[in-house]
Amino acid sequence: MPLIPEEPQIHEKAQGPRATPASGRTAPTPRPVPGPRPAAPPRPGRPGPARPAAPAQRASRDTAAKPAPSGPAAAAPARSAPQIQLIPATPEGALDAAEEAVDLLLDSGRAPGDVLVVTTGEPHPWATHELSFGDAAYWAQHDAGDDVFYTDAAAVDRAASRAVVVVALNGGDEAAAATVLPLARSRAGTLLIVCGDPQRVNSVLGAGV
Repeated sequence: MPLIPEEPQIHEKAQGPRATPASGRTAPTPRPVPGPRPAAPPRPGRPGPARPAAPAQRASRDTAAKPAPSGPAAAAPARSAPQIQLIPATPEGALDAAEEAVDLLLDSGRAPGDVLVVTTGEPHPWATHELSFGDAAYWAQHDAGDDVFYTDAAAVDRAASRAVVVVALNGGDEAAAATVLPLARSRAGTLLIVCGDPQRVNSVLGAGV
């Protein structure tokens, strides 16, 4: 019979330790209390960074307003016409006057590639010489743009714009001057120099040149 009371004591001990692990298991239940994780909603409350984003949009509005005024400003220089300089010369002396004008330009620091010379009469000796090597080689030098380029009235429309255009009215009829001078003016970026009869030039480009 004494064995019987011992058994309940063993059962009680077994129940005791079992109860403790049960209580340990109950502790994990509060673990889901990751109540700190719900604190994550405060992170969205960080819209503090979002506030700087709003000013960024304001800046974009400002930039949008800036391009509008800059547009007209850029168009203004495109409308500017080149300055026109007239050097009185006879048809026989126009080419020499043009050569002197080119020398003065280069001496003043103007780059050779900035200058285009156009003749209305006989071609410049340089052009005649270079054309002897073929049309392709001649225009290749024009495209290179590293030296003064000489052409005549018949090919001026093929020439690209350069900062300075020098025209020698060294012959040709009135129609040649009437055609070359407007084209030369359209090719001149900043300066158009015309060597020839002032009356003839004024009749084409307008009085007061």
